Amino acid sequence: MAERARATQAVPAAPTGEDRRSDLLRAGLQIFGRYGFRKASMDEVARAADLSRQGLYLHFPTKEALFRGVVEFLLDGSLGAGEAALGDGSLPSIEERLLTAFDLAHGQFLGTFSSAHMEELLEASQRLLGDLVRERERAFTSAVTTAVRRAGLPAAPTAATARAVAETLDSASYGFKHRSATRDEYRARMRDAIRVCCGLRAR
Repeated sequence: MAERARATQAVPAAPTGEDRRSDLLRAGLQIFGRYGFRKASMDEVARAADLSRQGLYLHFPTKEALFRGVVEFLLDGSLGAGEAALGDGSLPSIEERLLTAFDLAHGQFLGTFSSAHMEELLEASQRLLGDLVRERERAFTSAVTTAVRRAGLPAAPTAATARAVAETLDSASYGFKHRSATRDEYRARMRDAIRVCCGLRAR
């Protein structure tokens, strides 16, 4: 009886439907990032997810549906996580909250997408998802504005200046994401930008 119980405990739990969907979306992110939208194939995504092509089609009936799911998954995992970091009381300062937020929103995907396919992927996002990406980006910038305003920074005494700081940091983040060779380099550049824009001194 004891041996049977131990054997049962040794069997890993079967992945849930949500787990499987997340695995497929991660695989899709990898393949779209490597090949772009046009050259990516459902066969390659299925192989990357260790699933049959038929199994993939049960979750996503078309490549367009998979791409929409990948973009939404990406937004939830980046901009959503970034917004959460802005309100994380365990982070000791506004500098750390802003740095963590931008790193999660932009820096964590450094190197995920081939620069050769960025224009095509952006075009596909706009065509298949409309204004969703821009709306989520605007929501993130608004969350940064609120965090900067609440911090009571001398560099942002009004709502307008807080918005200007947020938009400047967002632009800097996009630029650093494309010009940084590593995530550590991105974080170092963003830290400097945050200190300059927010009037913070190096610790």
